[in-house]
Amino acid sequence: MTHRQWTWLAIALLAVAWPLLSPFSVTLLNYIGLYSLVAVGLVMLTGVGGITSFGQAAFVGLGAYASAWICTSPWAAQALSGVPGALLPWLGLVLGLAVTGVIAWILGAVTLPLSGHFLALGTLAWGLSLYYIFGNLEGLGGFTGIAGIRPLSIAGYELTSPRLFGIIIWAVLLLSIWAMHNLLDSREGRAIRALRSGRVMAESMGVDTSRQRMKLFLLAALLAAISGWLYTHLQRFVNPTPFNLEIGIEYLFMAVVGGSGHLWGAVLGATLITLLKEQLQDWLPTLLGTSGNFEIIVFGLLMVLILQRASDGIWPLLTARMQRWVRPMAPRTARTTQAALARRKLPPQGQVVLSAAQVTKRFAGLVANDAVDFDVKAGEVHALIGPNGAGKSTFFNMISGVDDPTSGTVTLLGQAMVGKPSRAFAALGMGRTFQHVRLLGQRSVLENVALGAHLRGRRGWLSAMLQTDRHEEAALLAEARRQIERCGLADYVDTPAASLPLGQQRVVEIARALAGQPSILLLDEPAAGLRHLEKQALARLLSQLRSEGLAVLVVEHDMEFVMNLADRITVLEFGRVIALGTPAEVQANPRVMEAYLGVEDTEGAVA
Repeated sequence: MTHRQWTWLAIALLAVAWPLLSPFSVTLLNYIGLYSLVAVGLVMLTGVGGITSFGQAAFVGLGAYASAWICTSPWAAQALSGVPGALLPWLGLVLGLAVTGVIAWILGAVTLPLSGHFLALGTLAWGLSLYYIFGNLEGLGGFTGIAGIRPLSIAGYELTSPRLFGIIIWAVLLLSIWAMHNLLDSREGRAIRALRSGRVMAESMGVDTSRQRMKLFLLAALLAAISGWLYTHLQRFVNPTPFNLEIGIEYLFMAVVGGSGHLWGAVLGATLITLLKEQLQDWLPTLLGTSGNFEIIVFGLLMVLILQRASDGIWPLLTARMQRWVRPMAPRTARTTQAALARRKLPPQGQVVLSAAQVTKRFAGLVANDAVDFDVKAGEVHALIGPNGAGKSTFFNMISGVDDPTSGTVTLLGQAMVGKPSRAFAALGMGRTFQHVRLLGQRSVLENVALGAHLRGRRGWLSAMLQTDRHEEAALLAEARRQIERCGLADYVDTPAASLPLGQQRVVEIARALAGQPSILLLDEPAAGLRHLEKQALARLLSQLRSEGLAVLVVEHDMEFVMNLADRITVLEFGRVIALGTPAEVQANPRVMEAYLGVEDTEGAVA
């Protein structure tokens, strides 16, 4: 059976067994479902997006208290006197999502610009703060809490039974996993996955990384708020205890232990930790002959052991062992009807596409580039060469939006670009590769190349979740396949990118850049790691792109490759241009010979 068939089988078994389960088992499964919903948000936020948060319990509390307040507050009862009581829990859901969204946006604006451990500490700070706010507001019942909350009502039927309410909890959880799976299996999902590989690569593909991080943060917060809303109407009582910092850490453990990059790992992690805590609370007092919080100690030690033995979580280990019983899904094929992708008109042959005028870059007292003038024209291959330390990488970063020059101007297709991010360069038609390969290693070659076409799609998150973007997605994947075949990698379409040799990974980067249909292609040492025949194939590809009117800039150390390919060559030494001309002119230039060989010998050629 396929993964999908196994999933449907598991859901069917749960549905059949549900009426037969004991009340205790139903209650336990209800809590597992509530915890899993929060953990799914953390899988998206932490496992996929790379943003660590210890404060999700506070968002659960916001969803819980908003609904509890609207159902019990005298002020709310007076303001909503004409509203039927059965609608109050649903208004509580709306209020909870609205309040959580606003507070999460404010906290995200403050927290997300931080990085590393500062980001994690920031989430600890506001998670702790919100917990004490819940306990110190008299209008929210203080630490005593709020009781007498209305039960959830559907079609006039009140869900007072945990068994019936559990069906709602698990239905919401399964719909959330379905929506998150659809999101990850889309154009926007590829952008989300790119966040973990570093913002420079994602921005160069046209991804607005700040916006994506904020949307992920809001998504995880809203899923937590829905869990809190369900918890309130399951318990019909709420106090601050379930929303403290310790519970926030447990939520993160659930996501990490299950498998932080896997949606079903969230359910597995929530199940294991909930059952483990339950059993430890029963066993340890019996074994030790005394009561106390000994389960916390044992629980912590077990978590360390699990994380040491399964750093990627238990779900990947489980699926690896299950491979013999799982039939791979058939590769996705292009649909017969596809959305038309946006296309740009290439500039006319010979027109300057990219230019730099008097570009200077200083790092304190070090001058990395000194008044560099440079341009690339449509329909030419322009090579930038120079000895190690000449300033090539620094200049490359400035003309691609990664860094800003200290002085001077950079112009792309007639537009001044200094101060603009890399995604603005990509939007105007710049595609690029990297000196150190930056790919989504565990994703297929097809998905990596499709990321390059990010700006050629328009559908957003909601369309992806509801699968109304499938025609556009088919068109993006078809374009990615064309570029993969064009670059000679057709046999590796569904191969994880990290399993390819370095040379082929560089070709994947070129295919990814071409998927964006650029007007100019910047290649940072594209021939590094390629064998002789692969270099010849790359040279033929670049020659074809030149004949099609594409502007190509190559930064390269392989002089034979450069001299046989380039139309013009610019040579840098100590951040300054020392030569500009055709390959023959550059090879005959005595300053170039001195820079490369250290002697004033004009005989021979640069080798």
